[in-house]
Order: sequence, then structure tokens, then C-alpha cells
Amino acid sequence: MHPASLPTYELCEQARLARDARFDGVFFTAVRSTGIYCRPVCPAPPPRWHNVDYYPTAAAAAAAGFRPCLRCRPELAPEAQQHLQEETLRRGLGLIAEGLLQEQPVTALAARLGLSARQLQRLFVARLGATPAQIHANRRLLLAKQLLTETALSATDVAMAAGFNSLRRFNDAFLRGCGMPPTAIRRQRGQVPGGELVLRLGYRPPLDFAAMLEFLRRRAIPGIEVIDSAVYRRVVGSPGRASVLEVRADPRRPELLLRLGDVDPRSIPELVRRVRRLFDLDADLRTVHATLARDPLLAGAIGQRPGLRVPGGWDGFEVAVRAVLGQQVSVAAATTLASRLVQQFGEPLAGMPEGLDRQFPSPAQVADAPLEGIGLPRTRAATLRALAIACRDGQLDFSSGQGLEDFVQRCVALPGIGPWTAHYIALRALSLPDAFPAGDLVLQQVLGQGARLSERATEARSQAWRPWRAYAVLHLWHLAANPAPLKGDPP
Repeated sequence: MHPASLPTYELCEQARLARDARFDGVFFTAVRSTGIYCRPVCPAPPPRWHNVDYYPTAAAAAAAGFRPCLRCRPELAPEAQQHLQEETLRRGLGLIAEGLLQEQPVTALAARLGLSARQLQRLFVARLGATPAQIHANRRLLLAKQLLTETALSATDVAMAAGFNSLRRFNDAFLRGCGMPPTAIRRQRGQVPGGELVLRLGYRPPLDFAAMLEFLRRRAIPGIEVIDSAVYRRVVGSPGRASVLEVRADPRRPELLLRLGDVDPRSIPELVRRVRRLFDLDADLRTVHATLARDPLLAGAIGQRPGLRVPGGWDGFEVAVRAVLGQQVSVAAATTLASRLVQQFGEPLAGMPEGLDRQFPSPAQVADAPLEGIGLPRTRAATLRALAIACRDGQLDFSSGQGLEDFVQRCVALPGIGPWTAHYIALRALSLPDAFPAGDLVLQQVLGQGARLSERATEARSQAWRPWRAYAVLHLWHLAANPAPLKGDPP
């Protein structure tokens, strides 16, 4: 069987022999003579071609009986973004990453996607080489392997973080999947300092980390985030156990370094998932650029900023509130309003450093807040309340198991939220790669090259960029030298 998402054999061979980092996570190399599977960038001497099999996912290689390599560490590989081109796969993988299969059976996942369990199994095996359950199990195993390698967490805490209900089950699963007990990983590694946790998060280069930080810095919410030219910091956790998360680039490898303070081990998978989404670490820019570069304007933009990615959002409700606050005002004005909202209605966090001492208010808190007191017009306050009530009551959520059109329709059903705001929320809060706010003034002006295209013409121009229109949005925004601080200025 040759899964549909696997590159051709010739391309896999070329990338493996060249250790081409652009293909990291796009496929995995399994060596029959050793029983081990590797990333294409593995530093070990390349095996002979007749001993090699290729798999589209680490889970597929594991399901075939191969063990993860201890040198190249498949747990550090980014996800393969070509899977996102098929919406059902994108939604399914997103729900698995969010932990749906941790508590519910595969039939629940199939129901969320509108398929039978058999249809879902067939789709995953045909495209990814593994069933949903195998994808989920291998994610847990590789996370445990990373935590054992990079942290001083106890085996019990590692088991909890990876979602195992007992240490015995964890030990059995690790022995089956890695061919050794967890203690063997600890004996082989070097000394790991205690205290804060530092995890390595891999990506396929290039990544314009400076541009990403600058975008996020201009939109940082005081009290929640502190961002400078090299580091992203954010308060995470609950009032009873708040901590600071820090992200910076590794100067030697295509990785970000995630530093966590005193966090509940069970929260680690979610924190890692949010950071990867925030910095778009699973982007395969080779695939994105192959589509966008057919347009001469975008080809020039890619040439200027080849590592530009789509900044995500930490929390869906937070992004949506920020988008509503940014309607009809500048980025700076929206930041001022967000700061007032957090200071007046966000819960204070004791013992935290200044600037990182607030929790963003919940939908229930915003729904009942006197929002006009922070300087909002009455209509904007009503929109914010309607948004908060919809999120509080479950009418609107930000889970991965939804499509772009459905999400936009549910957003625009709320008073005061139009397609522009809905697509902006979809772009950042859900990281939907085809989100495209065609009503954006800056996009219309850049595409019109001095004139201004209509919304219909802007939408029509974007059709050739599907399914990666969100990346086109970022390139076009960066092409705008001096965007007007009006509706089209992204909040």
C-alpha cells in the first residue's frame, strides 16, 4: 500500500540522502535491517536503499512494527501539513491533538466528522497509513519519550502528562513501542537540570521568528503577554497555579525552546499544542509557496520574506474578543481597550511578575460586565456581550473539528460580526489555512496596486491561492508599507 499523502519514492530517496530539512515530518524512513524509523534529517549514516521503507507518519511506521530512533528523535518532527488540504483529515487530526480520543472512542470522533467509524478508519489508513487510534497512541508515546529525554519529571508525572491512567500501562506501552523500558531512556541521556521544564519544538525551516514576534508584540495584551524582539512570555494556568511560559528560538537548530515554570504535568500536551499553533510550527512552506508563487505579486512577497507564517492565537475566545475590540479602530487603540478589559474584569494572579499578573476574563465574566465603562461604544459592547453569551452557552466554540464555512456562518449570525471579523477569527483562533477576509481594506489596496479592488474582486483573485489563502493574507499585509488604521487594519 502507498498512502496517498506520501511523496514519490524518488523524492523520498533524494530528500533522505540530502537530509533535506524541508521534508522533516513529511515522511519517515524505516530501516528493515534495524527495525528503527527515522526522520529524513537523521544524522546517522544513510542505510542502503533496499533496506528502506517510507511511511507518511510516525504512527504508520510504528504500526508496521518499527521503533523510534534515539538519534534523530521523531518526536521532534513537525506535523505534515499536506494532510490539512483534506478538510476531514484536518479536522480529525485536530480533534485527536486536542485529546478527544483520550476519553472517547473512535466512534465519537467519526460522529463529529459526519462519518461512520469504518469510513473514518479507511480514510486515515489510506491517507496516513494508520488508524485514528494508532495516531493517538503514537502521539502519547512520542510525547512521553520527549519528556523522559529532556526533563527531570518523574516517571509518574511523565505517564500523567502523556495521558496514561497508570504507571504499569505506561511502562508496558513504552516497552512495546520503543523496545526498552522508560528507565533505559533516562540512563542513556545526559544530566538534565531540575526546576523549570525546557522542551524542544521542531519546525521545517525557514521561520521568520522576528516577524512573528513583531506581529504578536503589536497585539500583545498587557497583563497577559510580554513580547520583545527575541522572546515571547505569557501567563498560563489557573489562579491557584499560575506560571509563566517562555518561547525563544534556538540559535543552532530549527527549533523553538519552550520553557515552562511550575505547571501541572497533565497540562503539558495542551500547552505544547497551543505554542505550536501560535507560531505555526507545522507549516510546510514548500507546499504553500508552490501554490502562492504562481501569482507574480505573491512570488515577489515570498522572495522578500520566505519564512513568513500565520500567527495563531493562544485562546479562541481571547482572539475573538480582540477582533471585536479592533473593529473600526487602530491596532494601538484596540490594545488599549483590551488592556482596560483585562485590568477591570480579568482575575488578578497573586505572586506573578508585573505585566504577567492577570487572567483573561471568561465568556461568563464578559457577558455580565459593564463593558461601556472601558470606553466601548454601545453597539460594540452589545456585540461583545453577544459573542460572550454564544461562547458561554456553547453556540460558538473554537475546537478543531469544524470547517471554515460553518464557523463563519455561526459567527456572522451574531449581531455586529461580519465576514471580515469572522474570517480573521478563523485565521488566528482556529488556524484555518484557507481563511480570507476579502473585505479587508489593506488587502484590497495592495491587490489593486494603488486603486482599491472591490470585495468581490478580491475574493475572486484569491481563488487561485486555495487552500493556503491565510498565508497570502500575511504576505499581502507585509507588502503594505503604511496600512491605513481603519477597518482593514488587522486587530
